[in-house]
Amino acid sequence: MRLTRCYVDGPLAPGAEVLLPEEVANHLLRVLRLSPGDACVLFNGDGHDYAARLLAADKRQARAQVLTARAVATESPLRITLLQGIARGEKMDFILQKATELGVARVLPVESERSEVKLAGARADKRLAHWRQVVIAACEQSGRARVPQVLPPQPLAAAAALREGRGFLLDPQAKTALAALRGTPLAACTLAIGPEGGWSPRDRAQLEAAGFGGLRLGPRVLRTETAGLAAIAALQALAGDLG
Repeated sequence: MRLTRCYVDGPLAPGAEVLLPEEVANHLLRVLRLSPGDACVLFNGDGHDYAARLLAADKRQARAQVLTARAVATESPLRITLLQGIARGEKMDFILQKATELGVARVLPVESERSEVKLAGARADKRLAHWRQVVIAACEQSGRARVPQVLPPQPLAAAAALREGRGFLLDPQAKTALAALRGTPLAACTLAIGPEGGWSPRDRAQLEAAGFGGLRLGPRVLRTETAGLAAIAALQALAGDLG
């Protein structure tokens, strides 16, 4: 039987006793109905899963004892950064969740000329905290033991300057097709996906100035919640760990 994996933001080591975060304790005790003595799996993003068992528990908190550590090899050899125009509400959650499942290593949420969502101050902080929880939940479900980095929302030019590896800008009219990358060594890349309104000419100029080149995934125009996920899956099949 597959054991529930729970994220703990703190050090883990065999033999240690850990006070579980309230939301983790609530999930294990109230939702899954586990009891002291039952087994679970903890991880903290260091690349390991830690087998553990629940100790004493009450209505407010629970403790667990870490038993063993196991290295987890679920990270792709292709390090993909997703530079994503901020999408509205649940669309952004969906993008982050599925991108994590597909193996993306880093996410750069960006504000561009045509962005319909503008974030600043406390609202930006709250949204970032929510996005990071979405990514952690996707790691718990998908078996990843390293949590993708989600950076704070920032202007496009600043995010584009953080490009790692080759920069790709999806464009149905681009001269370079995805198939042209076959056989080309590719260890890291940054994929730029526009918001619902797409990239403006000024946005495209900024991306091109930062080293992003056009990449043709297919002849159709894809929605923001489809484009990045389709491209990530195709790149993983081409140079990563899918297929």
